Amino acid sequence: MTTSASPDAAAPLPAVAGRLGDGSTTLPLTAVEIEAEIRGTVATTTVRQTYRNTHAIGIEATYIFPLPDRAGVTAFTADLAGRRVEGELRERGEARREYDEAITAGHRAAIAEEERSGVFTMRVGNLQPGEDAVITLVLTGPLAVDDGVAEFRFPLVVAPRYIAGQPGDWLPVGVGTAPDTDAVPDASRITPPVLLPGLDSPVRLALRARLSGLGLTPDAIASSLHAVAVTADGDGVITVAPYPGERLNRDVVLRFGVAAEVTAAMAVVTADEDDPTAGTWQVTVVPPAPGGGAARGRDVVVVLDRSGSMSGWKMVAARRAAARVIDSLGARDRFAVLAFDSVTERPPGLTALAAATDRARWAAVEWLAGLEARGGTEMLAPLGTAATLLAGAGSPDESEGTGLDESGRDQFLILVTDGQVGAEDQILAAVAPLTGRTRIFTLGIDQAVNAGFLRRLAAAGAGRCELVESEGRLDEVMTSLHRRISPPVVTGLRVESATAGCELTAGENAPARDPDLFPGAPCTLSGRWHGAARPAEVTLTVLGDAGFREQVTVWAAGPGRAVRTCWARARVRDLEDRYAAGPADAALADQITAVSLRHGVLSRFTAFVAVDRTRHADGGGQPLPAVQPVELPGGWAPAAPVLYSSAPRPASRPGGRRRPSAMRSAARVRGPVAASGGADQALAAYTARAEELFTRIEHCLAKGADRTALSAPAYELADDLASVGSHEPLVKALRDLAVALRYSPNPRPELAAARTAFADVLVPPPTEQVGRHEWWRAPGS
Repeated sequence: MTTSASPDAAAPLPAVAGRLGDGSTTLPLTAVEIEAEIRGTVATTTVRQTYRNTHAIGIEATYIFPLPDRAGVTAFTADLAGRRVEGELRERGEARREYDEAITAGHRAAIAEEERSGVFTMRVGNLQPGEDAVITLVLTGPLAVDDGVAEFRFPLVVAPRYIAGQPGDWLPVGVGTAPDTDAVPDASRITPPVLLPGLDSPVRLALRARLSGLGLTPDAIASSLHAVAVTADGDGVITVAPYPGERLNRDVVLRFGVAAEVTAAMAVVTADEDDPTAGTWQVTVVPPAPGGGAARGRDVVVVLDRSGSMSGWKMVAARRAAARVIDSLGARDRFAVLAFDSVTERPPGLTALAAATDRARWAAVEWLAGLEARGGTEMLAPLGTAATLLAGAGSPDESEGTGLDESGRDQFLILVTDGQVGAEDQILAAVAPLTGRTRIFTLGIDQAVNAGFLRRLAAAGAGRCELVESEGRLDEVMTSLHRRISPPVVTGLRVESATAGCELTAGENAPARDPDLFPGAPCTLSGRWHGAARPAEVTLTVLGDAGFREQVTVWAAGPGRAVRTCWARARVRDLEDRYAAGPADAALADQITAVSLRHGVLSRFTAFVAVDRTRHADGGGQPLPAVQPVELPGGWAPAAPVLYSSAPRPASRPGGRRRPSAMRSAARVRGPVAASGGADQALAAYTARAEELFTRIEHCLAKGADRTALSAPAYELADDLASVGSHEPLVKALRDLAVALRYSPNPRPELAAARTAFADVLVPPPTEQVGRHEWWRAPGS
């Protein structure tokens, strides 16, 4: 269960990485290159990550990073110290075992795993001093299209997320800064350390998007968060690239108008490369003009996130958005407003659904104007309250005194948030059974928004997700949202084939739930087919409730992978949401794995792994963990939001030890350090750096080499620990060591004292080899 904190509780600082990335100690990730090929409304993107080991011993680099949540990752290649290895997609447990065994055997290896819809972990192990590794990922996904405008959005940073629940009694399953909890069993895999603000970017970013087949001119491309150079190549291709020096701290968002024929109702049918009697179909349905029938009354509940992560411009935009929704209501409507952080509050006198009179709407808007960001993001309770309010909207207690007809009212839940929570699956599992007739609309406000979660939540409630990355974008989005908080123009869309020899495979449609068609928003349905018919011979018809029927033009595409990949990713996402919404189901997990492996799309139950077995690492032993910190997202205040529930944390972490070569976390602190808040949680980000320094010193002492140059890194590490308020004994021990390295003929006593100082605040490794090896199959993970 989740816990609540006082709304006025002080927000702890996030775990930060000090001055990591300066000249004395560089981080493993040196460059990220992104190349997107956009054809029509589909983008195929190649991502290259370059890692470099500048340490004195071998490392295992770990990077937690985002990708577009609707895109399927279909290829993985690792260039490990000059040797190219093609990655293989395997069941996740099998892939992890292969990677772990390779690292133990001294081979270079890399593994890519999906933690959430849009959040991934990369590990590159046994990279030796001076070596580079270049990891290449290829992904394909659809663009969002609304009101004739297409959007290419590429995320660049995983923002800090609020972690609810009670800490678990197992070893952390990842290297992140948050403890794993009963609500978020994999919190340590989605909470990377954060660089201190104000530092030079340690990672070079290069991005280029090429748009073709759209008939665009350079001035038709709009970039909302980055200054970009737009050029025309003369053959109808437009190239867009941000200027050098941009940081990985906010989404890249490009928008451009598309001609009506690009988004016209049409179907694509393809055959599989390995089996011409089976393939994938995809249908795009364009909404007809809304009818002119009499408007029905609406029940609308607005749920506003006022937690600490919403501070600054996001809180201003959220208040405006909520007020716009309330102002748009009419005399036939009813509404309620909930604002939440660690607790949930309502406007005085508006504790239930109230008629949208001028007085009630004015009182609610005035109350909203006084809200400020504070506290944690306990989202589950207010969503449950809102769903319960709407579910009981027709009861005598709710309707008494409103004077409104209760028959046929439409119900809407509107969530305004940045979506930065870790307990995504727990929230979906709790909210999905409560939706009933309620449609959920999510409005994500952030420059690094958790789009994957907000889209999943909206899909669970048969609604829509809208994203706002700046105040300037808000008015346009609210105009669109206002039109859609109304009955869809068509409900229950489905596709049938009347072609002999072409049978649409039952139970494999995506989305799995028959979707609805909203004004201005084309809808895409896809699925699988089998039979002897050729794709060019197939005829498809779209059906809907209330007699809607439309035959669509079929385009027989070649054996390209784009249509199949988009369907497979959507199908996997549907199945994963079903898995999250219920108890752990081994059969469903196996089904997800089978779809992922059969169609070559990464999922939370599979992983890409690449191993170079032709060579052994020179250093021997286990590589040093090197965790890549990430940027603080753009628009976030350096004073961090509350990142954890107020539940008391155990003084130590009992539990089993994972196999020696499993993902190794920087040692976690215990006792008073763990209890004292976020500043001391930063210690975990420095332990690997301290251990490397101690190893370098011992190496110099053993060889009788000059060690005075190591005095400066010891001083800087001490200063960095002091800058985040870490333990004074550690700072003093490091400064004593720095002095001894420069002036003492024998600095070994000071070296031993520094090691002891760190050991005194670290959890000793347990001895048994047990643990949560398959947390991704655990309920709520």
